[in-house]
Amino acid sequence: MKKTFKLVAAAAALLAATLAQADINVGVTLSATGPAASLGIPEKNTVALMPKTIAGQKVNYIVLDDASDTTAAVSNTRKLVSEHKVDVILGSTTTPNSLAMIDVAAESQTPMISMAASARIVEPMDAKRKWVFKTPQNDIMMSLAIVEHMVASGVRNVAFIGFSDAYGEGWFQEFAKAAELKKLKIVSNERYTRTDTSVTGQALKIMSARPDAVLIAGSGTPAALPQKTLKERGFTGKIYQTHGVANADFLRVGGKDVEGTLLPAGPVLVADQLPASHPVKKSAQAYVAAYEGAHGKGSVSTFGAHAWDAGLLMSSAVPAALKKAQPGTPEFRAALRDALEATKEVAGAHGIFTMSPNDHLGLDQRARVMVKIEGGTWKYQASAQP
Repeated sequence: MKKTFKLVAAAAALLAATLAQADINVGVTLSATGPAASLGIPEKNTVALMPKTIAGQKVNYIVLDDASDTTAAVSNTRKLVSEHKVDVILGSTTTPNSLAMIDVAAESQTPMISMAASARIVEPMDAKRKWVFKTPQNDIMMSLAIVEHMVASGVRNVAFIGFSDAYGEGWFQEFAKAAELKKLKIVSNERYTRTDTSVTGQALKIMSARPDAVLIAGSGTPAALPQKTLKERGFTGKIYQTHGVANADFLRVGGKDVEGTLLPAGPVLVADQLPASHPVKKSAQAYVAAYEGAHGKGSVSTFGAHAWDAGLLMSSAVPAALKKAQPGTPEFRAALRDALEATKEVAGAHGIFTMSPNDHLGLDQRARVMVKIEGGTWKYQASAQP
């Protein structure tokens, strides 16, 4: 009897030790191909730089490509939660994909950290969005930065052209609110798809409205099309883009046609140009050093930094979750969600994150700067510092 008891005790101890050593499985779905590839590739590269152990636990990353497709993003998410039993989901790259993934994250009660921009990913807070967080700055934060710059520059009326999807619609809604606050008149509102090869009709309508400036609400290389078309048609007013274009591929595709472009961006885009007093300079430079150390000088983009910040949030939440449950269990996923929501003053590449039950982004004005494209590169606009 005593021998049997010892065997049972030993088995129980072995099981406990096994559970204590359970790996943390991180599911990732990104747009490494398709129209959003210029965003997804640096995100994928960044995942490779994330920690392989957190608080003594081994971390496995299962990375899937959703090819910038909403259906594929949902399919990937279902595969990650059902087959790979992931503890957290990172992704996706674009707003439409991320919005489509919310149902799966909520159904499986798996915390999800999106790298897409729209506020609608985390607002309004409800039972489903309770499981969802994101790292890019909200559209309203960046819209206000643009409108403030426009008004200070003497712009009185502006034309808008954006993607004909959730990204473009979200941006127009938030930009319209900011414009109304500052008495800025929107004289044209146009749309195009990410895969369009011509926007001549939209450009002609914009030109006929005679705006002082144009805001293009696109992301990645497809955002260059309206700007190139407007330049070809002789538009000489100011052109603003969103933080969705802050990567080297946009500069390459846009060439001379994007010279002089103004846009809000995360501090990481101009990390070395920030004043020493900027609260994000040190954490932004840390990401730049890590990424360029792996991929070469000048290779860094703000999109990879959104993934980096997702990894930082996850890493900061894991130790607290491990105190309550073991990886691979519903209890651990719930504890991880709670820990993410309790994030306080985590310094990322884009800003300082402090979450709450009603704020699953957690960034403030320290997460934005205005930049200008000059000489084929990004130049920090000191007058816009926080």
